[in-house]
Amino acid sequence: MFDGPFQHSIVKRAVEKGIVEIHIHDIREYTPNKHRSVDDYPYGGGSGMVMMIEPIAILIEKLVSERPYDEVIFLTPDGLVLDQSLSNRLSMSGNLILLCGHYKGIDERIRERYITMEISIGDYVLSGGELAAMVLTDSIIRIIPGVLSDETSALSDSFQNKLLSAPVYTRPAEYKGMKVPEILLSGNDKAISKWKEDQAVSRTRERRPDIYQKYFNEY
Repeated sequence: MFDGPFQHSIVKRAVEKGIVEIHIHDIREYTPNKHRSVDDYPYGGGSGMVMMIEPIAILIEKLVSERPYDEVIFLTPDGLVLDQSLSNRLSMSGNLILLCGHYKGIDERIRERYITMEISIGDYVLSGGELAAMVLTDSIIRIIPGVLSDETSALSDSFQNKLLSAPVYTRPAEYKGMKVPEILLSGNDKAISKWKEDQAVSRTRERRPDIYQKYFNEY
């Protein structure tokens, strides 16, 4: 599942530049079960299957014996909701372990003993934590210095200053009667900067009042 997203675009270039390393581990390779099973029925009954403690524990213990890790992260719907500030913080980490849940979940003892942070990418349920891990990985890697060709690009993304981004335009200056705002063609950097700031505030207020309220309270 990870081959496509990690073999293209920004993440691929980051790996090729030697800025980041990504290692994918198959938990089935660490189960002592001869059938390579990594799940079993839940104690106490109920639907679904639960990922077993032993193969996950064996893998995590192996990894942490090889190098230090800043966080051991479990991707789960009941974790801390991912936002830009969290991605910024994690981008300054040295090494991270991302554990992808599956089936009905993982044995709670893994969460109690090994997991240091739990993250959700939104209030909905996926078939597994793989997609969430891809989202988290991309959001972290793209803001590591040297990954993007334009170092300032990531700093102007939505949410970096707790606002949505201002509208953007490119050539041609007019298309079928639709014109680029004159201010952007003026060459007046100070006025353009003020326009972008006003647009960001206005767009955030209209489209994401929840974010705007936080911004308004802080500023």
